Amino acid sequence: MTANGWFQIGFYLLVIFLLTKPVGIFMTCVFNREKTFLDPVLRPIEKLVYRLTGVDEKHDMRWTEYAIAMLLFSGVSMALLYLIERTQKWLPLNPQKFANVEPGLAFGTAASFTTNTNWQAYSGESTMSYLTQMAGLAYHNFASAAVGIVLAIVVIRGIARKETDELGNFWVDTTRCLLWVLLPICVVGSLVLVSQGVVQNLKPYTTVQLIEPQTVQGTGTDGKVTTQTVTQQVIAQGPVASQEVIKEFGTNGGGFFGANSAHPFENPTPFSNFFQLVLIFAIPSGLTYTLGRMTGSQRHGWAVWAAMTFLFFVGVATAYWAEARGNPMLVGVNQNANAKHSGGNMEGKEVRFGIANSALFATVTTDASCGAVNGQHDSFTPLGGMVPLINIMLGEVVFGGVGSGLYGIVVFVILAVFIAGLMVGRTPEYLGKKIESYDVKMAMLAILVLTFTILGFSAVAIVKPFGTSSISNPGPHGLSQLLYAYVSSTGNNGSAFAGLNANTMWYNTSTAVAQLLGRFFMIIPVLAIAGNLAKKKTVPESAGTFPVTGALFSCLLVSTILIVGALTFFPALSLGPILEHLLMSAGKAF
Repeated sequence: MTANGWFQIGFYLLVIFLLTKPVGIFMTCVFNREKTFLDPVLRPIEKLVYRLTGVDEKHDMRWTEYAIAMLLFSGVSMALLYLIERTQKWLPLNPQKFANVEPGLAFGTAASFTTNTNWQAYSGESTMSYLTQMAGLAYHNFASAAVGIVLAIVVIRGIARKETDELGNFWVDTTRCLLWVLLPICVVGSLVLVSQGVVQNLKPYTTVQLIEPQTVQGTGTDGKVTTQTVTQQVIAQGPVASQEVIKEFGTNGGGFFGANSAHPFENPTPFSNFFQLVLIFAIPSGLTYTLGRMTGSQRHGWAVWAAMTFLFFVGVATAYWAEARGNPMLVGVNQNANAKHSGGNMEGKEVRFGIANSALFATVTTDASCGAVNGQHDSFTPLGGMVPLINIMLGEVVFGGVGSGLYGIVVFVILAVFIAGLMVGRTPEYLGKKIESYDVKMAMLAILVLTFTILGFSAVAIVKPFGTSSISNPGPHGLSQLLYAYVSSTGNNGSAFAGLNANTMWYNTSTAVAQLLGRFFMIIPVLAIAGNLAKKKTVPESAGTFPVTGALFSCLLVSTILIVGALTFFPALSLGPILEHLLMSAGKAF
């Protein structure tokens, strides 16, 4: 670890802190339908959209109607993406003449991008046409991000409103989110990325002659070793910048290229890397301020932000320490940082980013439900790789995805105040609303959906040949690979250890089902909580009310998150990365 590495991590956190208030205020104005500086341009467009689609912007929905609208929108969008993938061979903007995507992969990809997971069991530059990338995948990056944000706003409204069953209008909220929040930043952000060298064109791939021909050995179908001299290279390109910016800003994570943000055409410079990191946390961090502002308790918003920040710092510090420490099995190798080399475990990392930025990116992308990567998580040390795994297991509530992080942590807030209420012998209260059995049941249902989906699919895959046949590493690391696949899918993250061959019928289907369960079966209980809270009266604080605005609340919230996560997943972690770390420390390979 170096002072420079800690400075970069600290500076990143400072920038996120400075962005929290302005982003939060802007989103409050957008969803409260208050005037913003963009109104003269966007308000006429918004009205035109409602006129063309027949939406009544004055109509407010109950939580059930809101949920049905959200499910219909997501379902139709998923079907359209599947259709585009299955017919891309005959559609325009396919200069490489890619074939139609096979059914299993098409279904898995459609479910993945609809749920904001962006799990990719393929390399985009060799599978998807430009039309599929733009009209299919990039569109879903906007749509799924907007759905997550507006659901967080609905939860905030449920907390803030009283004695009503009206929570807003899904179509209005989604339209305003797309026009005011996502599109303006993505237009500007894509130009920033282009200035750094991120590719943006519609040209066919370019074939170039190698200056130095390369000799490559391979194994033929008969098992014999073959030698081939390679004299040409195909340079993939396309509309990358426009997809890259929403990939990060919408915490989607699906890359144009298989190498994702480690590819120089997606992430060419240290500045583009930092810019992408800021985009990932900008909305999730800002939503904590929106929570405080819309509920009238700004100190509560900052208390939630403080809890998230603490968990983030612990995670990034652990990952940075583990990767900078290196691999103790490399006896006689100098792994200390010095002027000649960076030291530590550089396997699977880009030299232009180094260990600090790789550990930071891995932590940020799994704290949020982003899944973009600038290094190979499979190549991290056992404890370094365990940090991304735990981040997702905790429900990605450490800032989290756009919207999903906030409504995810509200679930833990309800559990925390319920525990506090039990300790003082009073009915739990949250910002003037009494937390009753229905709210706690729905909160537990949301958590149990994630738990049973992750552990259930993992248990089946680890004992069946169709699951174990895809594992590339024996021993505890193989378990980590498999477990990470279902943790990432259910948590709607999309990153992977990448040592697992996920492009099989079993994994394409099972991960798609896990993604749908993790997205929608968690959203429905959360919306039910919002609807129930909105109906309640506000009760005045008393001497027995547990405050949700200070350091004590932040500590209780952090403890609740860690205890639930530890009780649920520690046995699996002990057989995977923890055991792998102990074996590595003992000098045992497998």
